[in-house]
Amino acid sequence: MQMEKRRAVVSVVGKDQVGIIASVTKILAENQVNVLDISQTILQDFFTMMMVVDVSEIENLHSLQKQFDELGDKIGQKINIQQEEIFQSMHRI
Repeated sequence: MQMEKRRAVVSVVGKDQVGIIASVTKILAENQVNVLDISQTILQDFFTMMMVVDVSEIENLHSLQKQFDELGDKIGQKINIQQEEIFQSMHRI
């Protein structure tokens, strides 16, 4: 029997530049996190990306968030990861 997937939402916002998707997905791959869905847009000079990822293999998201914080500081992006349920409850109208 397959365990139900635990999903999380990754959001990335900042000034557009080369290599944003590559650097974010590199951290996900190094942590055995699979990207299930991805959407990215550039609004004028601003890059925005949302990803739904499979975090079934991750105990807690703090380690990933710490890696994203370090990367975000380095490349000038705000990167967040939240469990899908928390994200959905925060964005309900």
